[in-house]
Amino acid sequence: MALCVLAGGKLAMLAASAFTLAWTHSIEKTAWEEDWQVIPAGLQLVEARVKGSGAGMEPPPDARLEDGWFVWKPDMPAQDRLTLAASGATGAGWTLCAAGECLSLGEDASAPVTVQLCGG
Repeated sequence: MALCVLAGGKLAMLAASAFTLAWTHSIEKTAWEEDWQVIPAGLQLVEARVKGSGAGMEPPPDARLEDGWFVWKPDMPAQDRLTLAASGATGAGWTLCAAGECLSLGEDASAPVTVQLCGG
């Protein structure tokens, strides 16, 4: 399957069955990561991690601490697409890594970034 990323008017296609989305929380300056699977129904979140806690970013009660990260398995249905804000106000955007390739997204203020199955 192919993953399509639309950012800044440019389309990137990645042949990937899984990807990791990472960012730094804009207020708490704490690292977040999510692991996603690319499945026929869309994008399935399989694991989330946060390196600490703070205002508006408390890990859920079932999170476990592993190597300084709170880790948990979110229970949510597959998503048709992800829409990532691109405010340019956080000092960094999003990092999407798949199949050994990483893209930096949303570092500058622009239209939101969209991640979805190609053709979806």
